[in-house]
Parts: sequence; C-alpha cells; structure tokens
Amino acid sequence: MPAKNALYAQSGGVTATINASTCGLIEAARRNPARIGRVYAARNGILGALDEDLVDTSVEPAAAIRALMHTPGGIFGSCRYDLPPLPQGRDHFERLAAVFRAHDIGYFFYNGGNGSAETAQQIATILPQLGQPVISIAVPKTIDNDIVGSDCSPGFGSVAKYAATSLREAMADLASMAHSSTKVFVMEVMGRYTGWIAAACGMALPAGEDGPLLLLVPEVHFNRRQFIAAVRARVEKHGWCAVAVAEGIRLRDGRRLTQAGGDGIPGHEQLGGVAPLIAAMVRSALGLKVHWSVLDYVQRAARHLASQTDLEQAYAVGRTALAYALQGKTGVMPVIKRSHDHPYRWRIAPAALAGLMNREKRLPRGFLTADGCRLTAAARRYFAPLIRGEARQPFKDGLPLHARLRLEPVPRRLQSGWRMPSRSEKQR
Repeated sequence: MPAKNALYAQSGGVTATINASTCGLIEAARRNPARIGRVYAARNGILGALDEDLVDTSVEPAAAIRALMHTPGGIFGSCRYDLPPLPQGRDHFERLAAVFRAHDIGYFFYNGGNGSAETAQQIATILPQLGQPVISIAVPKTIDNDIVGSDCSPGFGSVAKYAATSLREAMADLASMAHSSTKVFVMEVMGRYTGWIAAACGMALPAGEDGPLLLLVPEVHFNRRQFIAAVRARVEKHGWCAVAVAEGIRLRDGRRLTQAGGDGIPGHEQLGGVAPLIAAMVRSALGLKVHWSVLDYVQRAARHLASQTDLEQAYAVGRTALAYALQGKTGVMPVIKRSHDHPYRWRIAPAALAGLMNREKRLPRGFLTADGCRLTAAARRYFAPLIRGEARQPFKDGLPLHARLRLEPVPRRLQSGWRMPSRSEKQR
C-alpha cells in the first residue's frame, strides 16, 4: 500500500519556537519514507487548505529545514479562523475532503492552541464521515500557556524569558533615573484571559525580595484604590516602582479595564492599551512621572532570547505528533507532563482533543501572594526551569539569520476555487 501524504499547517498567534515544531515533524517524516509520502504545508493555516494553496516541503534542503529551529514567526503563514460546525459548515468540510482526496492526504497536523485543537478534532471526526479517512493531530503552541492538561505550552517559556529579561533590564534603567526623573514604569504583556506571562515577569526580581515590582493579572480583580496604595508604598520605600500588567486584567464586575476606560467608565474594549491607562491612573493619583511600554509582537517574536527548554519541547511535540500518527492515533495532542521540578524532568503524553479544546488553564491563585502582586515559592519552582537555557541563534553582520525556504507551490488539482471568507464572517 503506497504511503499517504501529510498536510501541516500553523494557526493562531505565532511564537518564537513554533517553527521548531515544524522542524521536528518534517525531520521525523523524512526518517519514515516508507510510511509517509510527501509533507505538504498549507499557506495561512486552514484557509490555505480550503483554498488548495499548498507548498511542498519535500523539495527543501535538510539544512533549510534545520534552520527553522532558529527562525521565529510562522514560516508557512498563520490565520485566525474557525471552521463553522455542522450543518452550516458542511461546505467547508466537503471542500477539505476534496482537497485531501485530490492530494492523497492521509495525515493532518494543525499547530496551534485551544481553538486550533477544535479544528483538528472536527477534521478527525467529520472528514471520515464524508468518505475521506484521515488521521488528525493537534500540535501544541501558544505563548498564553493555557492549554489544559499540559504542564506548559511550547512558545511560553521563551516569551516568559524575554518578558522577565526585558523587565529586569528596564528596572535597572528606572533605578538609575528615579532620583530626579521617572518614578514608575508600566510594561504591558499579552494575556487576554490568563496571567501566565505577566506572572512570569515576577522572575525579574530575585526570590525573597519584597521589591519595587507589582504584577497585575486577569485572575485577580483589579482594585484601583489598592493598586495606587501599593505603588505609593513602593515608591516611598524604594524610590521607584515597576508594574507588569496583562492586557486582559479585569474589574470585579467582569469587565476588562480597557472596557471600563480605566476608572469604571463604560467604553469600547481595546485590548493592547492597558499600559497607558495604568500609567495615566498613576500620574493622576500620585503626580509622578511615568513611562510605559507595550511589548506586543516583539515578545512572541524574540527568538534571539529563546529558552532552551522551550526549544527542546517545541521540537519534541512536532516529532511526537508524527510518531502518534504512525501509531494510528487521531484526535489527540502531544502534551507535556512534568515529573520533577529540580532537576526538571518532563515527558510527552497523548491527550484527547475533546477534553481540552476551547478550554483555558488559568494561573493558580497559589502562585501569587495574598496581595496578588508578587510570586510565591511555588510559582518560582514552576517558572524557573521553563525559562532556563540559552538557545543558540546564529548571526551574520550583527543580525540574526532566519531560514529561507523555497516554498514551492503544489499544482492545483481541483477545477473549482474557494471563496475566501470576508471579514464580516465568523473569525476568532
């Protein structure tokens, strides 16, 4: 029986190490030519699969595939799009079945987070019903670290390392200027629903220090009065104060601070703008000079400061996803299981997509002190191994080198095209 081809795609917000998972999967496939035919990649996630916009990775030199280990972003492009459920989404699945049939695809790998897991599960269950057998596996990645059942998410360790490092360096700058200039610095990180990245910023201070750093996460309701009092206390004690804030921090009534306009005033939600709100709040209440920064894309693109642990785990889940496919597993995700904190030991195990898709792992309350603003010892034990190790990044002429693939298109075999969804249609 001839080997079936595989289709790989990337989904959602990318990370500094998602392409390492790509490398792990493709290299593993190349070691099994008798069982895996060609590995195709869909451009721009599931939208590329629908549009039959595929590239052939088999023409890429081994060195170019290996270079994905130090290349940030999504090498094949990503997307934010949910497949509509049945029955209204039947045309989507019939189209996917036709594309898979035309290119003899028997394996599908979707590299993403919780929402992408649902897409992989839909393909695992619905395409066989349409006469197109396929093994479908979700490959984990998300900087949000919110995949249920996994100790951590590939991509998180690197963003945690970058954010904590950036804050430590900014705090050194702040301390040098505080006597006659800026007293408060606010750094905003991603975290729409969870505070894992903001909490990891607490590693910027050594353990045991009640230092001039405050953490604001969505899991702890924001209280303006208490926050201003905490800033005042730290400025009085240390001469300055730094704040790490997740973009999705919430008030007690459930609204995000950006929805409330910073002071409980109803307004239009604008994620990615909480730092200036916090800065204005401090400036107005305390009359201090405040600077703020939003890390935005740079935090998830910073491959030059990736965690070695994260890189190894990202590669391992890609390689293991291929192994699961060859074992006949479908509708699963390879997740990371921790067995020991120090020394850090971990393994990979399969988790059913039905039990984790569209769910979020929240930051445990026990990771923060009673005031909700500092890390506990348990949190430090958790974060420490995830940010450990410096993953080598090659440079040339002072700038990082990234992989450059041929991205050779696969000839289209279907006569009909696919109408790309408009912005008004359902997207995530």
